[in-house]
Amino acid sequence: MFDVAALGELLIDFTPAGVSNTGNDLFQKNPGGAPANVLVAVSRLGKKTAFVGMVGKDQFGFFLRDVLKDNGVDVSGLKFSENVNTTLAFVHLDKNGDRSFSFYRNPGADMMLKEEDLNYEVIDNSNIFHFGSISMTDEPSRSATLKAVEAAKNKGAIISYDPNLRPPLWKSLKDAKERIIEGLRYADILKVSDEEMEFITGTRDLQEGSSILYKMGIKLVLVTLGEDGCFYKYKKEIGKIDGFRVKVIDTTGAGDAFLGGVLYKICQKGICDISSIEKSEMEDIIRFANCVGALATTKKGAIPAMPTLNEVLDIMNFS
Repeated sequence: MFDVAALGELLIDFTPAGVSNTGNDLFQKNPGGAPANVLVAVSRLGKKTAFVGMVGKDQFGFFLRDVLKDNGVDVSGLKFSENVNTTLAFVHLDKNGDRSFSFYRNPGADMMLKEEDLNYEVIDNSNIFHFGSISMTDEPSRSATLKAVEAAKNKGAIISYDPNLRPPLWKSLKDAKERIIEGLRYADILKVSDEEMEFITGTRDLQEGSSILYKMGIKLVLVTLGEDGCFYKYKKEIGKIDGFRVKVIDTTGAGDAFLGGVLYKICQKGICDISSIEKSEMEDIIRFANCVGALATTKKGAIPAMPTLNEVLDIMNFS
């Protein structure tokens, strides 16, 4: 049995690594992909995880497989495309460490996952199943994603969803909104940034936007606010949990680390219905997750920056 399984993109993040002697930008190869980032975060904290997805049968794909294995993530659900290369993303950082992306994915191997590629032994034996919207940008991965989520939900898994809006990957913003909303109907846990909440609901007001999302049947709405922490809607109540102040190097993967912290703590509860968690307990979960997310910004890259449980507890006990 897996504590958390996730389906979606597994790719290479090329992150800034200074300037060459001739004045050209240098980039460092780092493993990435939001669902994979979440799994490594959970795995580093001590829970059992598994990945479902596709990479190219190339040096990048084999590298990514090995990174997941080295971080304790089961890769029996990872497939290799014979014809399409692993997706690449170049990360651009501003002076505050905030990032933007340029994708090389036309197509990328992550888009080629078919329904017949799905490993149901992993999907059916997961306590929490996580997915995002990027695997729904194109077929055949769109249908495969929804098939996997339906199967996990039918087996009683808690469904976690991160829309993770990346406009350049969609044919249009209209298509993005429609597909993202389609994913919402499966979700028990939703993690969005304030910008993504506005994109989906049409409002930047945290209370109004989170209420709209909650009324769609989602049990826990988490709106991440960067260093300001997280706004939540749970059991018809709202609240805000402050973030942790750290020296930010790179925000890539911070939201995934945060969500990994949430899923880890929910796994610790050993429950099948998150509605049984008391409000005070949920606030403690979010506070823990804020610390995980903050620590992930203190190093470069996404997967390489995911903290261990001891690192998180050290910061929380000191604060």
